[in-house]
Amino acid sequence: MAATADGLQTRTREARRVLARLDRVAKDAALETIAVALHARRDAIIAANGDDLAAGGEAGLSRALLDRLMLDEARIAALCQAVRDVAALDDPCGEVIERFTRPNGLDITKLRFPLGRVLVVYEARPNVTVDVAALCIKSGNVAILRGSSSARATNAVLLEAVHAGLTSAGLPPHAAVDLTCSRDELARFVADPANAEVVIPRGGEALKDFLIEHSRIPVLAAAGGNCHVYVDAGCDAEMAERIVLNAKVQRPGVCNAAETILVHEALTATVLPRLLRSLADAGVEIRGCDRTAAAGGGMPVATATDDDYAREFGDLVVAVRVVDSLDDALAHIDRFSTGHSEAIVTADAARGERFAAEVDSACVYVNASTRFTDGGEFGFGAEIGNSTARLHARGPVGLRDLTTSRYVVRGTGQIRT
Repeated sequence: MAATADGLQTRTREARRVLARLDRVAKDAALETIAVALHARRDAIIAANGDDLAAGGEAGLSRALLDRLMLDEARIAALCQAVRDVAALDDPCGEVIERFTRPNGLDITKLRFPLGRVLVVYEARPNVTVDVAALCIKSGNVAILRGSSSARATNAVLLEAVHAGLTSAGLPPHAAVDLTCSRDELARFVADPANAEVVIPRGGEALKDFLIEHSRIPVLAAAGGNCHVYVDAGCDAEMAERIVLNAKVQRPGVCNAAETILVHEALTATVLPRLLRSLADAGVEIRGCDRTAAAGGGMPVATATDDDYAREFGDLVVAVRVVDSLDDALAHIDRFSTGHSEAIVTADAARGERFAAEVDSACVYVNASTRFTDGGEFGFGAEIGNSTARLHARGPVGLRDLTTSRYVVRGTGQIRT
């Protein structure tokens, strides 16, 4: 581990107290210096990222993972903008949720307050280093960052920029700290609740399950996505094709990409062949049921198993299934979904509303792509991850979700009798 747990606890506790008393002006100034430092180091970031990409290629990372790992000029510019977007948001800390006075004269105020120290464990996503640091600083939290070895060089340079910005703003660099450790060391770290107030996985279901198994720190489950698009009878065929292609193909390695396409049986002779041809033309490997294969007209369609329908491919692979009704589609999603994002393409508003009411996922779309499940797209500036939990936060985790509440009680000498 890069630092002893005791040493890390001491430094992060000190930083937490500093951040807790900052006003918005100080936080926004720090974020601006971080954005400037990132821009100034863009050549070093790209060089380090090139080393990670080369190592990833040699290690056999998939195209989708390499795309997730890659940072170029445009993506670095987007990171800088994301930091500035977070700075432009209202500061949730200190917001008065409610205020009331008791008959004995006690003045009680319920306020938003930072969670404290937020440990984020993430995979080959170097942008998360910056997103988490920016959101934590603005919300008054310490960021403890445990990235993957596949992005180690990139993450190190990004964190240098964050530290340079913090130092320039007169803030402690250990407001954002690197936790370099093995998997066994991570298991021991999260087993001690003194190390952080919350741990957030940003990766697949396996990472989420590992942390839930080993952690005595509360886990906010922001994990993988087995996302579905259901194409309903009577839908607009062009809209269906556009949404399905975007949800599957635009960035297949991200957690809000569609993994399973469900198609109403009334569309097997019309819309389904069109969808299959468009997916195949985009380089997507198709795995489907018998009725899907029959609709393909000789197009290559591998036989889909339950494991395929339960899987987050993270690549140009999709599972397709013909369903007899909206009820069948809802039952399939209820069985296989990870609770991330689901979409329906329909011309029937009532069926769209029923889908939205019955699907139990963090984000539900009617006639739109699942790819919009993202803090930036929702206007949050950035996100820590997409929570599939049901307590505290669900969906893209932004500034407000990084706060809790507390009561401040002011008196004039009252005592309880």
